[in-house]
Amino acid sequence: MTKPLGLLVMAYGTPRSLDEVLPYYTDIRRGRPPSEEQLNDLVRRYQAIGGVSPLAEITTRQAEGLARILNEDGGRPVQMYQGMKHTRPFIADAVEQMVKDGIEEAIGIVLAPHYSTMSIGTYHSKVRETAEQFGGPRFKLINEWHMEPTFLDVLTQRVDEALTKCANRDEAMVVFSAHSLPERILQMNDPYVDQLHESGNEVARRLNLKHFTFGWQSAGRTNEPWLGPDILDLLRDLKKQGFAEIVSCSQGFVADHLEVLYDIDIEAQQVAKELGVHLVRTRQMNDDPAFLKALANVVRRIEREE
Repeated sequence: MTKPLGLLVMAYGTPRSLDEVLPYYTDIRRGRPPSEEQLNDLVRRYQAIGGVSPLAEITTRQAEGLARILNEDGGRPVQMYQGMKHTRPFIADAVEQMVKDGIEEAIGIVLAPHYSTMSIGTYHSKVRETAEQFGGPRFKLINEWHMEPTFLDVLTQRVDEALTKCANRDEAMVVFSAHSLPERILQMNDPYVDQLHESGNEVARRLNLKHFTFGWQSAGRTNEPWLGPDILDLLRDLKKQGFAEIVSCSQGFVADHLEVLYDIDIEAQQVAKELGVHLVRTRQMNDDPAFLKALANVVRRIEREE
């Protein structure tokens, strides 16, 4: 009987209650507690979206749905584990549990389409470090999947759907965005920016978009410069250029969470209203079966690679 393939589904993690915000924020800051002002600001944002992010529940549905598809497609059965970067279950905990369960071979996928050494690279480093510590499993780690055709099918459909909510879709501007990172990645030959453009350009080609551009969102609150333009500044610039309708496609995110429900639905919408601009957001992937099938395609392809 074939031993199951370990499937490690990784994501950023999120507090499951307001009581978990402090340890979560402290973990993001590598063990340094935030100031009271910083903590209160983050708590305020969670309260604005209902008190807690739905991300933890959505991530579980995504992971379980992906495993279900893989276990029904006739291929090698998988045993799924979740590993979070900043909340339990942590990546290291998941890898350790794999070892205890006798998993010898595994595939790791992060629920983010574009690769950066400062994002996906850090997940992979933790996997390798822990697997080396415990003597296994042998991992194949998926770097990126932003150009997976079936993922682009769903992303294109989401943008097309959002454009139907515009009075004049041909004159609407589509903004493709992802989480900003420190500008120093530009000196590191990091592929993150290029990959954002690759997937956005392909969606624009498929839809024959007349107007589209790229922006960044949710930059960290640090002293160093982060990638821009920030989407809020971009909205103001696009208004000056004469655009009255804008579609926000946060293609770097695959679930409803704080960076979408607050940064776009509240913060960006407030700026749009002040500008008199009609802002439409594309629906997130969440546990859409078509999206999960795209991830399954990526997993099976990596599994076959030598």
